Amino acid sequence: MKIISAASALSKKMKIKIKEKLYELTFAVLAFSSLAFLVGIVIVLFREAMPIFEKLNIGDLVFGRFWYPTYDPPEFGIFPLIIASFWVSLGAMLVCVPLGIGSALYINEIASKRQKEIFKPLVEILASIPSIVYGFFGMAILAPFLQGLLGIPIGLCAFTASLTLGIMATPTVTSIAEDALSYVPRSFREASYAVGANRWQTLTRVVVPAAGSGISTAIILGMSRAIGETMTVLMVAGGAAMIPGSPFDPVRPMTAAIAAEMGEAPVGGDHYHALFAIALILFVITFVFNIAAEFVSRRFRIKLGLSG
Repeated sequence: MKIISAASALSKKMKIKIKEKLYELTFAVLAFSSLAFLVGIVIVLFREAMPIFEKLNIGDLVFGRFWYPTYDPPEFGIFPLIIASFWVSLGAMLVCVPLGIGSALYINEIASKRQKEIFKPLVEILASIPSIVYGFFGMAILAPFLQGLLGIPIGLCAFTASLTLGIMATPTVTSIAEDALSYVPRSFREASYAVGANRWQTLTRVVVPAAGSGISTAIILGMSRAIGETMTVLMVAGGAAMIPGSPFDPVRPMTAAIAAEMGEAPVGGDHYHALFAIALILFVITFVFNIAAEFVSRRFRIKLGLSG
C-alpha cells in the first residue's frame, strides 16, 4: 500500500511539473509573439519607407513646407503634417491634463464612497467609447457650435480637433492617475495631518508628489494617444495640409494624412513610400514618448525608494 501511495504521489508531482512547464512555455510563446509582431512592424515600416529616402533628402522630407503628392512634379514636405500633429496634441493636453488630473484627485481624495462607485465606472465607460463616436460628436455637434460661438470661418479646425481629442483622452488620464493616487499609502496622509497640514497641503505636497510616477505616466500616455489618434482628427481637423497660422485654421495631422491617402496611393509609388515614411516618423515619436514615460516612472520610484 505504501508503495502504491508513493507511486501515486510521484505521479501527481510529475503531472503538476508537466502542467507548470506547459504554462511557462505558453506564456513564453505569447511574450515572444508580441516581440515578434513589434519587430515585424518595424521591419515593414523601414522596408517600405526607405525608397523615398533614396530619392529625397531626409531634411527636405521632414522640413519641406509643401505636401502635394499628386502634383507633377510632386512635393513631399511633411513639415505641415508634423506641425498639425504637434498643435492638435498640445491643445489636447491643455484640455485633458487639468481635467484628467483634477478628476482623479476628486475621485480618490474628495468624493464620498457612493460618488466613487458612480464616477469610477463612468470614467472606465468613457475610456472605452470608440474614437469614431467622438469624431462624429465633434463633426456634427461641436464644430457647428464653435463656428457660431466664435464666429470663425469653419468649425473643422485645429481648435476643434484639440478639444475633441482632449475630451477623448481625459478618461485615460483620469483612470491611470486615479490608480496611481490609490497606491499612495494611507500613512503618508496621516503623517501629514499629524504635523498640522490641512487637506489641500496634504494633497499638493504629499499625495501628488508620491503619485508623481503614475501621474507623469498618465500624462505621457494620454499625449501618445492624442498623437496617434486617426479617425477623430480625420473627421474634425479640416484636412488642409498647410502650416496653420492660428488654432482656428484647418489642418491635416500625420495620422489623418495616412488614413485619407493610403487608399489612393499606387502601391510601390513615391506617394505610397512617403506615407510609410510618415508612419515611420510617427512610430518613432510615440516610441520616444513611451520610453520617456518609463524613464519618468522609474525616476520617481527611485526617488521615493520604491524601486526594490
